[in-house]
Amino acid sequence: MSEVIVVGGGAAGMMAAYAAARKGHQVTLLEKNEKLGKKLYITGKGRCNITNAADLEAIMAHIVSNPRFLYSSLYGFTNQDMVELLNREGLETKVERGMRVFPVSDKSSDVIRTLSDMLHKSGVRIYLNKKVTSLILEETGEKAESVTGRNGDGKNGGAGKNSGAGKNDGKKVCTGVVTEDGRRRKADVVIVTTGGISYPSTGSTGDGYRFAEEAGHQITALSPALVPFTAEEEWVKELQGLSLRNVNVTITSGKKKLYTEFGEMLFTHFGVSGPAVLSGSSVCAKHLKKGKLTLHIDLKPALDREQLDARFLREFKEAKNKQISNVLGAVYPSSLVPVILKISGIAPDKVIHDVTREDRNRLIQHTKDFCMTLNGLRGYGEAIITQGGIRVKEINPATMESKLVQGLRFAGEVLDVDAFTGGYNLQIAWSTGWAAGSTIE
Repeated sequence: MSEVIVVGGGAAGMMAAYAAARKGHQVTLLEKNEKLGKKLYITGKGRCNITNAADLEAIMAHIVSNPRFLYSSLYGFTNQDMVELLNREGLETKVERGMRVFPVSDKSSDVIRTLSDMLHKSGVRIYLNKKVTSLILEETGEKAESVTGRNGDGKNGGAGKNSGAGKNDGKKVCTGVVTEDGRRRKADVVIVTTGGISYPSTGSTGDGYRFAEEAGHQITALSPALVPFTAEEEWVKELQGLSLRNVNVTITSGKKKLYTEFGEMLFTHFGVSGPAVLSGSSVCAKHLKKGKLTLHIDLKPALDREQLDARFLREFKEAKNKQISNVLGAVYPSSLVPVILKISGIAPDKVIHDVTREDRNRLIQHTKDFCMTLNGLRGYGEAIITQGGIRVKEINPATMESKLVQGLRFAGEVLDVDAFTGGYNLQIAWSTGWAAGSTIE
């Protein structure tokens, strides 16, 4: 039986603590906030998008950074495992559009309460308002075996037998943590699950990156992800609050297509947001650092150009003496009409019987390819997750053990792993947390 300390009471931390306690270990969970799951509470707009019910191959396809690293953990504790676990604990779930899984109650607080109850029943000692300031790292002159003594390469979902990996160079061992009150808490295993730096108001202030660096780990370049884009065009402000459903969005860099998605998006006073756009930020963040990108929106993806022209002609036929600005409301949301006319170069007071074929062609062009210039991303305060983190080559993918420091593990967002919106990032947290806690011998 090992003494285990988990630093951070978010999704990955709660799961790691539960998994370790199930194995019979003595587990202490230290959370610097006044309650567990503070960031989890606001996920899914307060409803908690627990996971995604798609098959695991589809989930892997929605992971942006280092999907291969996550193979072992995702197959070791699947989305189905997570749903079944919560169901057994009395939390009913449902599947909605896009295979997103939510609690039937639509309350993230019910998910947190269920997880909290699981921890208490498993005997986990929980300390709130308990900030960890540093790890206790000790030098050792001998090569140190990892706690599990095994390692995985991320392939075939398993750990390699007798691979010899899981050993480090014998220079460092993590033997506990120091809390803000100066107390040194000893442990055989420390699991760091402190999250990234997105939504810092929830306590995600990058502590884990500092701990990792002090232990000798490399941190890859950090960037806000699943975050709204800023746009260059002034007319974007006129569309603030407009939500579009069932549109197709594509982001390009010159002629190179970077990202495409079908779904819902939202215009803001600074640019664009919404599910179909947010995932694009994870793909495009690195490209934006090199220059501006172009967002293309197909406002009517169900209609080809001929069908769209026929639609215009039907609307125009019944309103030959009306101004075009008063007719296009049948085709577009009202707030979009003046903008479409502006970028199409058509006067809003132009009478329908004076509208030319060339006018219609311009309307068709800007309907099928409504463009704007993306010039940046909003900050970490609005980012759902942080892209980048602890370099995964330094972590055992089957156990989340550090390859550099014996007795030290990491899980969740603190690692250089991230995915699109839709429950995938929480599944990464559950799976890596489970791997970190359940493989302690």
